Amino acid sequence: MNVVEKAYGYITREHEGRLQVLVFEQNTEGAGIQIPKGTIEEGETPLEAVTREMFEETGLTDLVVHKLIAQDYFEHYTGVLHKRYFYHLTTHELRDTWQHCPTGMNESGLQFSFYWIHGAQEIPLAKGHGDYLYRVLSKVKSI
Repeated sequence: MNVVEKAYGYITREHEGRLQVLVFEQNTEGAGIQIPKGTIEEGETPLEAVTREMFEETGLTDLVVHKLIAQDYFEHYTGVLHKRYFYHLTTHELRDTWQHCPTGMNESGLQFSFYWIHGAQEIPLAKGHGDYLYRVLSKVKSI
């Protein structure tokens, strides 16, 4: 079976004494509320991929990767098996909301609308995106 490797990023910031997590919605129907993620390219490590993907998807340039917080296997709704790597990253981003057109392959015409949340109960994330959010919100416990 073919396995596709994916790098996910829980990007957080401290704002008014509270930890916030970055999420986005895209301009396509049914995609849901997501965290930034992307495919690990051939020859790339998961760490290299998360660094590249977070910039491509968010446009943020001041990201700091702290640690890998989880890895697992996940069957995507298409039937493809994903090996997922979840990282915790931080930023000092001041904007509360912004829009960005991702620059990765196969993303032309997409526009992402970013905003911050305080917890998983605040909004329903797309399937699989909130699986390890509790680790970030509990001050990041390692795998």
